[in-house]
Amino acid sequence: MSGNAPTSPHAAFGQVLRKHRLAAGMSQEQMGLEADVQRNFISLIETGQNQPTITTIFKLAGALNLKPSKLISETEKWFD
Repeated sequence: MSGNAPTSPHAAFGQVLRKHRLAAGMSQEQMGLEADVQRNFISLIETGQNQPTITTIFKLAGALNLKPSKLISETEKWFD
């Protein structure tokens, strides 16, 4: 991928999550409510400061009406 490449998988996941959240027109607060996680945790994930558990990945994907595998596969592309 082009642009500022993240240096770790959790940073890449954060960028992928942010891209999909913004494309869905959701604020971090809205996504937190939909996924049943704290808004500040969404921020920490998106900035690469925290990494989600598999359970959280499923919740986030559900809030975005995506399969968790889509978020993971897009994250993998950063390192191809």
